[in-house]
Amino acid sequence: MIPVSIVIITHNEAETIRACLNACKLISDDIIMIDNGSTDGTPDIGSLSGCRVLHESWDGYGANKNKGILHAKYDWVLSIDADEIPDMDLVRSLHQTVLHDPLTVYDIRFITYYGEKPVRFGSWGRDHHIRLFNRNMVKWDEPPVHENLVMPPAIQVKKLKGHIRHYSIKDLDEGRAKALHYARLSAEKYSGEGKKATMIKLYLAPAFHFIKNYIIYLGLLDGRRGFNIARMVSRNTYMKYRLLRKLGNRLHTDLPVAKESLVMEY
Repeated sequence: MIPVSIVIITHNEAETIRACLNACKLISDDIIMIDNGSTDGTPDIGSLSGCRVLHESWDGYGANKNKGILHAKYDWVLSIDADEIPDMDLVRSLHQTVLHDPLTVYDIRFITYYGEKPVRFGSWGRDHHIRLFNRNMVKWDEPPVHENLVMPPAIQVKKLKGHIRHYSIKDLDEGRAKALHYARLSAEKYSGEGKKATMIKLYLAPAFHFIKNYIIYLGLLDGRRGFNIARMVSRNTYMKYRLLRKLGNRLHTDLPVAKESLVMEY
């Protein structure tokens, strides 16, 4: 084990959490699960796996991750989502990494899955995130969606070998529902920041994101999955600005709400 605490936020993650925890137990003896009202046995799975399970109200992605950081045994924190699994190359890399400089953060490459198949191209095929950091220097910001790490200017970024395997969506229907859910959250965030849904953002931005994912980033080489992902990204862009415009006009939307089980991860 290495002196790193792993923080996972959960809500009805029984389908994926076992595989995630099995990999995490190869890394750390301190796994903290921040659970938001799961009803499918997720907390029980965590407890049986040796996690510290804390039941917390939902205050947003960044806010709930920060709650876990406060309870961490170690200053170094690895942030993992419930549908993510560190591969063995990453496990070995973490065991070989000497964590001595709190002003260093570690960037990890992702392999994102559509169903059971990895996505090789498009924006999903280029995914990577900073997930290992020292809590004395780094925290999550707390917007409604798309949380980011707040880091001092002097921070240094290093890359780790290996990958986190992200099992993002099972099928197109789940992808569409998640895209709509995150479009809603983004619209609320933009509205609070005073942003406007201009005609360019409403109509040209979705087309640009489709072309970037499908053509420029070679999503077409992923076949039908690449096309579907490019469409989902494009639709998400369109819907968040459409909803932002409705929020600006103080209108209520009649769009369906995403299933509760889709709320936590995308």
